[in-house]
Amino acid sequence: MDLKQRPLFRLTTARQAGWLLLLACALPAQAEPAFARLYKQQYGYTPSCNACHKDGGGTPNNAYGQQFKDAGENLAAFAKIAALDADGDGARNAEEALAKSNPGDAKSTPSSKGEWLDTASLIPREVQALFPGVREYLPRDAVLTDADLARAQALGAVLAKADENTIYIPLTDKKPVGTALIFPAEYQGKLFFLLLATDRQLKVTRVQPLNTAHVPAAAKSGVYASFQGLAVDQLPAGGGVGVDAAITTAVKKAGTLLYVRLKNA
Repeated sequence: MDLKQRPLFRLTTARQAGWLLLLACALPAQAEPAFARLYKQQYGYTPSCNACHKDGGGTPNNAYGQQFKDAGENLAAFAKIAALDADGDGARNAEEALAKSNPGDAKSTPSSKGEWLDTASLIPREVQALFPGVREYLPRDAVLTDADLARAQALGAVLAKADENTIYIPLTDKKPVGTALIFPAEYQGKLFFLLLATDRQLKVTRVQPLNTAHVPAAAKSGVYASFQGLAVDQLPAGGGVGVDAAITTAVKKAGTLLYVRLKNA
């Protein structure tokens, strides 16, 4: 991975958050990372995942996130919900967004914004927990090109532009020590979320369930340990119809995305 000359997230310098790279919010695949990208286009800065989620990436939508989804999940949706007050704090959605307060949190208002844009809030705490002691992160926006999609297919994974995501790269002494990715999986039409982490050689160190409220069986699966130690370009393809197959398919796609975006990049 060539990470030179790229901006960094430093957890001790929270006020730098506004100019840093795009963060995904672990939305369903169709919206990831579109919400953050569109929000930045509309309001001029990148929000944290708490703008649309109740408790950060991988958790259910809050009222603002649900309003955005119901309004079409596109740039025009912001205008449709601008006059609403999603969090019920007396300030309209657009008023809060323009003031850089959180339109999805009643405790964050234009006069008392809180720390929702501080860097510690922008990096999902589940990711931070996997890299104890790390104080710097490089979130890398994984926007897929046609060449990436072709490379993925050659590796046995079918990716689409809708699978775009954000890769979190923890740094020690300005050098990458691994990667992490929050991504959706689907079973019987229901979404759940997983977290994959690798070492700096892109070998899997951990795959774990993150939010399985809609597919409780995914939390109890024993398949997660089988991925540990595998290179992301050597992950098995999913097959079958059970929960384990759905998890394996999602992990294969996530690992392939890491590989095509970071290997020799």
